[in-house]
Amino acid sequence: MKRWIPLILFAVLVGFFAKGLFLNPREVPSPFIGKPAPAFSLPVVGSTEQTFSPDDMKGKVWLLNVWAPWCVSCRQEHPLLMSLAKERSVTIVGLNWKDRDREAAQLLAQHGNPYVAVPDDLSGKTGIDYGVTGTPETYVIDREGVIRMKHVGPITPEVWAKKFEPKLKELGA
Repeated sequence: MKRWIPLILFAVLVGFFAKGLFLNPREVPSPFIGKPAPAFSLPVVGSTEQTFSPDDMKGKVWLLNVWAPWCVSCRQEHPLLMSLAKERSVTIVGLNWKDRDREAAQLLAQHGNPYVAVPDDLSGKTGIDYGVTGTPETYVIDREGVIRMKHVGPITPEVWAKKFEPKLKELGA
Protein backbone atom coordinates (compact mmCIF):
# COMPACT_ATOMS: atom_id res chain seq x y z
CA MET A 1 0.00 0.00 0.00
CA LYS A 2 2.84 2.41 0.82
CA ARG A 3 4.24 2.25 -2.69
CA TRP A 4 0.89 3.41 -4.16
CA ILE A 5 0.79 6.65 -2.10
CA PRO A 6 3.27 8.55 -4.36
CA LEU A 7 1.37 7.44 -7.45
CA ILE A 8 -1.96 8.55 -5.96
CA LEU A 9 -0.50 11.94 -4.95
CA PHE A 10 0.96 12.36 -8.43
CA ALA A 11 -2.41 11.56 -10.02
CA VAL A 12 -4.15 14.12 -7.79
CA LEU A 13 -1.60 16.80 -8.75
CA VAL A 14 -1.98 15.99 -12.45
CA GLY A 15 -5.75 16.33 -12.02
CA PHE A 16 -5.39 19.81 -10.50
CA PHE A 17 -2.99 20.93 -13.22
CA ALA A 18 -5.22 19.51 -15.95
CA LYS A 19 -8.21 21.40 -14.56
CA GLY A 20 -6.15 24.59 -14.49
CA LEU A 21 -5.51 24.30 -18.22
CA PHE A 22 -9.21 24.85 -18.87
CA LEU A 23 -9.67 27.88 -16.60
CA ASN A 24 -9.81 31.38 -18.03
CA PRO A 25 -6.98 33.47 -16.50
CA ARG A 26 -9.08 36.63 -16.96
CA GLU A 27 -11.78 35.23 -14.69
CA VAL A 28 -10.29 36.08 -11.33
CA PRO A 29 -12.79 35.21 -8.62
CA SER A 30 -13.35 38.19 -6.40
CA PRO A 31 -14.13 37.83 -2.70
CA PHE A 32 -16.04 41.14 -3.01
CA ILE A 33 -18.88 39.79 -5.18
CA GLY A 34 -22.08 40.08 -3.16
CA LYS A 35 -20.48 42.40 -0.61
CA PRO A 36 -20.75 46.18 -0.20
CA ALA A 37 -18.32 48.16 -2.34
CA PRO A 38 -15.47 49.47 -0.19
CA ALA A 39 -16.05 53.04 0.91
CA PHE A 40 -13.71 55.84 -0.11
CA SER A 41 -13.69 59.57 -0.66
CA LEU A 42 -11.18 60.84 -3.22
CA PRO A 43 -10.55 64.11 -4.99
CA VAL A 44 -11.81 64.29 -8.56
CA VAL A 45 -9.30 64.66 -11.40
CA GLY A 46 -9.11 68.29 -12.45
CA SER A 47 -10.84 69.65 -9.34
CA THR A 48 -9.11 69.68 -5.99
CA GLU A 49 -12.27 70.93 -4.23
CA GLN A 50 -14.62 68.23 -5.51
CA THR A 51 -14.61 64.69 -4.12
CA PHE A 52 -16.30 61.43 -5.09
CA SER A 53 -17.57 58.62 -2.90
CA PRO A 54 -19.55 55.46 -3.80
CA ASP A 55 -22.28 56.89 -1.55
CA ASP A 56 -22.83 59.49 -4.31
CA MET A 57 -24.15 56.66 -6.51
CA LYS A 58 -26.65 55.09 -4.07
CA GLY A 59 -29.88 54.25 -5.86
CA LYS A 60 -28.13 53.73 -9.23
CA VAL A 61 -26.63 50.73 -10.96
CA TRP A 62 -23.17 51.82 -12.09
CA LEU A 63 -19.77 50.70 -13.30
CA LEU A 64 -16.49 51.42 -11.55
CA ASN A 65 -13.87 51.29 -14.30
CA VAL A 66 -10.34 51.19 -12.88
CA TRP A 67 -8.00 52.66 -15.48
CA ALA A 68 -4.76 54.60 -15.87
CA PRO A 69 -3.37 56.86 -18.58
CA TRP A 70 -0.28 54.62 -18.92
CA CYS A 71 -2.46 51.54 -19.55
CA VAL A 72 -2.52 50.45 -23.21
CA SER A 73 -5.55 48.16 -22.73
CA CYS A 74 -7.45 51.06 -21.14
CA ARG A 75 -6.94 53.07 -24.31
CA GLN A 76 -8.25 50.13 -26.35
CA GLU A 77 -11.53 50.03 -24.41
CA HIS A 78 -11.94 53.83 -24.31
CA PRO A 79 -13.94 54.14 -27.58
CA LEU A 80 -16.46 51.57 -26.32
CA LEU A 81 -16.80 53.43 -23.02
CA MET A 82 -17.37 56.65 -24.98
CA SER A 83 -20.10 54.92 -26.98
CA LEU A 84 -21.77 53.61 -23.81
CA ALA A 85 -21.65 57.08 -22.27
CA LYS A 86 -23.30 58.60 -25.36
CA GLU A 87 -26.03 55.95 -25.27
CA ARG A 88 -26.43 56.56 -21.53
CA SER A 89 -26.99 52.85 -21.11
CA VAL A 90 -25.15 52.86 -17.78
CA THR A 91 -23.40 55.33 -15.49
CA ILE A 92 -19.62 54.91 -15.50
CA VAL A 93 -17.19 56.17 -12.87
CA GLY A 94 -13.49 56.01 -13.78
CA LEU A 95 -11.07 55.37 -10.93
CA ASN A 96 -7.78 56.94 -12.07
CA TRP A 97 -5.28 54.48 -10.59
CA LYS A 98 -1.65 55.31 -9.79
CA ASP A 99 -1.36 58.18 -12.28
CA ARG A 100 2.06 59.35 -11.07
CA ASP A 101 2.68 61.50 -14.16
CA ARG A 102 -0.69 63.28 -13.70
CA GLU A 103 -1.83 62.65 -17.30
CA ALA A 104 -5.51 61.79 -16.77
CA ALA A 105 -7.04 65.24 -17.27
CA GLN A 106 -5.09 65.85 -20.46
CA LEU A 107 -5.89 62.40 -21.87
CA LEU A 108 -9.62 62.77 -21.18
CA ALA A 109 -9.60 66.26 -22.73
CA GLN A 110 -8.00 64.85 -25.90
CA HIS A 111 -9.99 61.64 -26.29
CA GLY A 112 -13.26 62.43 -24.52
CA ASN A 113 -14.52 61.66 -21.05
CA PRO A 114 -17.02 58.80 -20.70
CA TYR A 115 -17.13 59.12 -16.91
CA VAL A 116 -19.57 60.99 -14.67
CA ALA A 117 -16.71 61.33 -12.17
CA VAL A 118 -13.01 60.46 -12.15
CA PRO A 119 -11.79 59.93 -8.57
CA ASP A 120 -8.01 60.13 -8.33
CA ASP A 121 -6.38 57.15 -6.57
CA LEU A 122 -2.77 58.32 -6.74
CA SER A 123 -1.57 56.09 -3.90
CA GLY A 124 -3.38 53.01 -5.21
CA LYS A 125 -4.93 52.29 -1.79
CA THR A 126 -8.52 52.38 -3.04
CA GLY A 127 -7.61 49.99 -5.84
CA ILE A 128 -6.09 47.65 -3.27
CA ASP A 129 -9.29 47.87 -1.21
CA TYR A 130 -11.19 46.65 -4.29
CA GLY A 131 -8.70 43.87 -4.99
CA VAL A 132 -7.37 45.44 -8.18
CA THR A 133 -4.51 43.47 -9.69
CA GLY A 134 -4.01 45.64 -12.78
CA THR A 135 -5.79 47.86 -15.23
CA PRO A 136 -8.35 47.86 -16.63
CA GLU A 137 -10.76 46.23 -14.24
CA THR A 138 -14.46 46.99 -14.12
CA TYR A 139 -16.98 46.39 -11.35
CA VAL A 140 -20.77 46.37 -11.63
CA ILE A 141 -22.28 47.89 -8.50
CA ASP A 142 -26.01 47.72 -7.76
CA ARG A 143 -28.43 50.29 -6.34
CA GLU A 144 -27.61 49.30 -2.76
CA GLY A 145 -23.86 49.67 -3.31
CA VAL A 146 -23.13 45.93 -3.55
CA ILE A 147 -20.56 44.62 -6.03
CA ARG A 148 -22.34 42.22 -8.40
CA MET A 149 -19.63 41.51 -10.98
CA LYS A 150 -15.94 42.04 -11.70
CA HIS A 151 -14.32 41.94 -15.11
CA VAL A 152 -10.54 41.87 -15.56
CA GLY A 153 -9.19 43.26 -18.82
CA PRO A 154 -10.54 45.57 -21.48
CA ILE A 155 -14.24 45.63 -22.25
CA THR A 156 -14.84 44.63 -25.86
CA PRO A 157 -18.17 44.60 -27.69
CA GLU A 158 -18.30 40.81 -27.22
CA VAL A 159 -17.57 41.03 -23.49
CA TRP A 160 -20.15 43.79 -23.16
CA ALA A 161 -22.83 41.69 -24.89
CA LYS A 162 -22.04 38.42 -23.10
CA LYS A 163 -21.24 39.60 -19.57
CA PHE A 164 -22.30 43.16 -18.87
CA GLU A 165 -25.65 43.43 -20.68
CA PRO A 166 -27.15 40.33 -19.01
CA LYS A 167 -25.93 41.43 -15.56
CA LEU A 168 -27.22 44.99 -16.03
CA LYS A 169 -30.55 43.66 -17.29
CA GLU A 170 -30.76 41.37 -14.24
CA LEU A 171 -30.18 44.41 -12.01
CA GLY A 172 -32.81 46.46 -13.81
CA ALA A 173 -30.40 49.05 -15.17
